Amino acid sequence: MSLDYMNSIPLHIQLKKEIEEKIFTGQYTKKIPSERELMEEFYVSRSTVRQSVSQLVQEGVLEKRRGKGTFVAVRPINDWLGNLSSTNETVERMGMEPGAKLIRSEIITLSAQLKEITGLDKAYHFKRVRYANRIPIGIERHYYPVELGNRLVKYDLDNEAFYNLLERELGVKTFEAEQIIKSVNPAKEDAKLLHIPEGTSVLNAERKITDVDGHFVEFENAYYRADMYSFKIKLSRKSN
Repeated sequence: MSLDYMNSIPLHIQLKKEIEEKIFTGQYTKKIPSERELMEEFYVSRSTVRQSVSQLVQEGVLEKRRGKGTFVAVRPINDWLGNLSSTNETVERMGMEPGAKLIRSEIITLSAQLKEITGLDKAYHFKRVRYANRIPIGIERHYYPVELGNRLVKYDLDNEAFYNLLERELGVKTFEAEQIIKSVNPAKEDAKLLHIPEGTSVLNAERKITDVDGHFVEFENAYYRADMYSFKIKLSRKSN
């Protein structure tokens, strides 16, 4: 497979994206091919291969093991159904470093569907990309009552978990949530933010949270990479 030598994007960046795609589509699951094999597969020089691999090691996607080769380092993020946790808490439980980047914060008029879910005409909308070890794993859209959003927007939302802010700083006691999980194809813009090919299926989790008094607190519509995020639930069966 030859890279596009006429493209203005440097070859080591093109190769990096090819390796990432093979990891995230499950073609590389443990050890990646050797330098020589990558050179022969993509018709590139050794220096190009080393640049690409070095960047992926720095980003935490790959890890080098002395005398053994280069291995896939990414691990699925496991979230337990039945446990109301923030993404930060879930990522930290897996021994990884959480991160976030605020893409949008604005007051919007809600669609008929969102009005029915939230009971609001307008809401404060936040959109963030979520990371684990600097790898994008999800896109989260949060909808809050405007008064609550006006308080949240004053904080550094690239470095703060919403749940922590609600409970620690704003005195909101989240109590329970209703959640629906399904498979969808993300919009082109979201696929780009997640570093996945357009048309790739992702997990869509919709979550409505209320406080101890039953008042609406938040509606979250999130998209998580299916190759890096999984949900678990414990089930039991009572014998007759």
